[in-house]
Amino acid sequence: MKKLFLPLLFSLLYFSCEQHMKQKPVQQPAVPKPEVAKQSPSFDGNKAFKYLTTQTDFGPRNVNSVGHQKCLDYLTAELKKNADKVTLQSFTEKGYNETLRLTNIFASFKPLEHRRILLIAHWDTRPRAEMDADKENRSKPIPGANDGASGVAVLLELASILKDNPPPIGVDILLTDGEDYGNSEKDGSTDLYFLGARYFAKNKPASYTPQFGILLDMIGDRDLQIPLEQNSMRFAPTVMNIVWSTAEEIGVTQFVPIPGESISDDHLLLNEVGIPTIDLIDFQYPYWHTTQDTPDKCAPESLEAVGKVLSALIFTKLK
Repeated sequence: MKKLFLPLLFSLLYFSCEQHMKQKPVQQPAVPKPEVAKQSPSFDGNKAFKYLTTQTDFGPRNVNSVGHQKCLDYLTAELKKNADKVTLQSFTEKGYNETLRLTNIFASFKPLEHRRILLIAHWDTRPRAEMDADKENRSKPIPGANDGASGVAVLLELASILKDNPPPIGVDILLTDGEDYGNSEKDGSTDLYFLGARYFAKNKPASYTPQFGILLDMIGDRDLQIPLEQNSMRFAPTVMNIVWSTAEEIGVTQFVPIPGESISDDHLLLNEVGIPTIDLIDFQYPYWHTTQDTPDKCAPESLEAVGKVLSALIFTKLK
């Protein structure tokens, strides 16, 4: 669970539950620069949405579940179709009265290229819907259409683009497991959140030093508006600037230049080990951690907006 309302890593600010329900800002029109968009491969939001629904068709993908194993097999196979190299990083952690069997998936494009960037999303889903209005649902796992599947869907479609269009730099995709397992309401601890990112950060080769990382989390909302996440601004302002300027240049208005919340997410663990990493997240999502986080609350257009920015960034800004 990346959105914690208690003191956290890096002395995060406290935010009440009401804050993620506040009214979204009005989007401002942008004047696109067509020449920038033309220089990068097109991103198909409908194809990305299919990747989203395929994940949710497995059911909840909470750790140790049947859906979790089926989704792992699917994601691994899909990335092996497209990436130059795919590595599974399997590990175990002690959970709440259970042993968690976890796997990060690491896919590389142009693995011998020294200049690299890292793109991240978590592929697990939360094992409890504690924010559900119906108390009967609060012990059930969430479907995770937006919270999990949306970021993964964009990266899967981007992987297919990178196969057909070799990027000018090395690109790595990291799908983390166990991001959303913990239960701070139960134990007041953050130790069982961000498990995949935590493990990757501790066990990555010392020589692995990408220029920066971009985390995609909850970017499928039908009313997508991605503000400036404050921990990203604190730890990687230069990366934030290049991403938002790219969005403006290609006329993607879902990236709004206003301050957002300080979110606790996988990106903090990567910043801790020296990889400047930002979080693309729309936390104004009323179905967060509920059984209503289903594909009908998401839209291909939202996935396409994020995918277009990433494609333009890779192919026009990082040559």
